[in-house]
Amino acid sequence: MRVSTAPVSEQMRVLTGGAAEVIREEELAAKLRRAQERDEPLRVKLGADPSAPDIHLGHGVPLRKLRQFQDFGHEVYFVIGDFTGRIGDPSGKSETRRQLGEDEVRANGRTYEAQISRILLPELTHVVYNNDWLGSLSFADVIRLAAASTVARMLERDEFAARLAASRPVGVHEFMYPLAQAYDSVHLRADVELGGTDQTFNFVGTRDVMRAYGLEPQVAMTMPLLVGLDGHDKMSKSLGNYIGISDVPEEIYGRAMSVPDHLLRDYLRLTTGWEPERTGALEAELAAGRNPRDVKMILARRLVELYHGEDAAGRAEEHFRSVFQRRQIPADVPEVVITGTDLEEGRIPPARLLTLAGLVPSASEARRMLQQGAVRLDGETVGGDTDLAPADGAVLQVGKRRFVRLRLVERNPGPEQR
Repeated sequence: MRVSTAPVSEQMRVLTGGAAEVIREEELAAKLRRAQERDEPLRVKLGADPSAPDIHLGHGVPLRKLRQFQDFGHEVYFVIGDFTGRIGDPSGKSETRRQLGEDEVRANGRTYEAQISRILLPELTHVVYNNDWLGSLSFADVIRLAAASTVARMLERDEFAARLAASRPVGVHEFMYPLAQAYDSVHLRADVELGGTDQTFNFVGTRDVMRAYGLEPQVAMTMPLLVGLDGHDKMSKSLGNYIGISDVPEEIYGRAMSVPDHLLRDYLRLTTGWEPERTGALEAELAAGRNPRDVKMILARRLVELYHGEDAAGRAEEHFRSVFQRRQIPADVPEVVITGTDLEEGRIPPARLLTLAGLVPSASEARRMLQQGAVRLDGETVGGDTDLAPADGAVLQVGKRRFVRLRLVERNPGPEQR
């Protein structure tokens, strides 16, 4: 496949679209022009430490950007961090990461190879393992690499500064992580590297290291981080708040229906691969009052279609309708009365509603259930941040087996009249 002859301005529009930051755009444009003139594809890098076996939608954000580079004829180097994964990336961490064993990392890495083919073009994808070059560095090589940075520069990292201020330890090996990641780009002679916004420190440092080795620095492109299903933290395998791209269709569909309402726009923009016009139209419908559940069903079907095909998407949607919309609620749901005095202008905090309904023993348990995404109102997952406006007859559910039907009355019912 040859490098695209599309105007560089058009390539820049597509490739920078949706990116959080490009360091630097003028360098990317120059690299694209040179690639076109020489008909030599850019070497575009993405690294992933296989801390768990599943690639999730959060990984899919930069992977889909990589696919756009491939559509213009550029080559992707997907770096599986079987060496760096044994150090642990300190990005976004308030504690030192657990160091993984070599067997665990390699086993997880093998699953990555199969999963990325759901997004990337195999003929333009090089899957490489960084232990192949980092593992053979001599101690003298490591000293040379370490000389490319300074302790002061490392301490500029927010995570390290915060830990030191709180008298929490920072391991010397953690200083080596961004240097090892930078050496990946030196070895591969990367033109561009992609990652989440939490990688900015590492990417800027990589540019300095490449200069120290006499190489043209790579362009760093960061993508927005996808917040997980808990509605708070970034999507993470270790937190369990993720949707895996290799999950079965029914699981992807069902978990997509648990996306918090306030994140729906981000999921439309970051996970569907749709043009801004399509996502913008759905966002406008939401703003005009369309039920978020309807848009979640569109999102859920799209995600299954991307990773399992159109037929699987149709079957997953029918499964959801039949199991969760038609059969999930038992016939003999007990009723509880919620009075007008319990509501403020028709609304009520979710934790208070759960305790009033008798579904949880305490407010702390209510908050825990909400954080776990275990609460639904008429089939829609409830978060803990927004007051609810329950309708008369609505079904409130906690977990798989606890249900009540809400009956709204204006005041507390008095004793029955004779």
